[in-house]
Amino acid sequence: MRSRVHGWRLRSSPLRRRSDVVEAWTLVTVTVLLLVVAPLAGVVAAWWAHGDARAMARDREADRRHVRAEVVDRASRATPLVQGGRQPTAEATVRWTDPERGRRTATARVPAGTRTGETVDVWLDARGRTVTPPPGTTAVWQNTITIGVCATGGAVAVILFAHTVVRHGAMRRRLAEWDQAWARAEPEWTGRRA
Repeated sequence: MRSRVHGWRLRSSPLRRRSDVVEAWTLVTVTVLLLVVAPLAGVVAAWWAHGDARAMARDREADRRHVRAEVVDRASRATPLVQGGRQPTAEATVRWTDPERGRRTATARVPAGTRTGETVDVWLDARGRTVTPPPGTTAVWQNTITIGVCATGGAVAVILFAHTVVRHGAMRRRLAEWDQAWARAEPEWTGRRA
């Protein structure tokens, strides 16, 4: 029956090698890095991404203007398009009254199933062209969470890669130590001279 002794690599023992101690301390360091540093990197990256995404959303909202328009004609009978997790949309010709230019007509994306005569929300840029709506709070939070998760995953990958490199080096060192120990012990055991 085998029993496992925890922390044996850190204890004083004639069988303990320097490479065992290095590997044990590396494992302790990796555990701390995975439990503290990787999540912290994700939080910092998400915090930065949230501020950046909110600023971008505010800029886009400032650059765009919201109008209510009437659907004049369905320009597209094709399959509705789903963009960025929003509801399916289709192209249609819409008309609205602009305070500066009077009546305007353009092609815009409207919710799928919208009928002629219905009123829809349309977003315009500074030049009066129809554009997509500015990102809402849901899009900002999706961006924040995505960046945070990716940063955490990247930090975990780097930590585990570094741990693998150190373990590989420790194993090479351990094998070299075994070769040296065997070179000293072989003549005594086999009776051969080296």
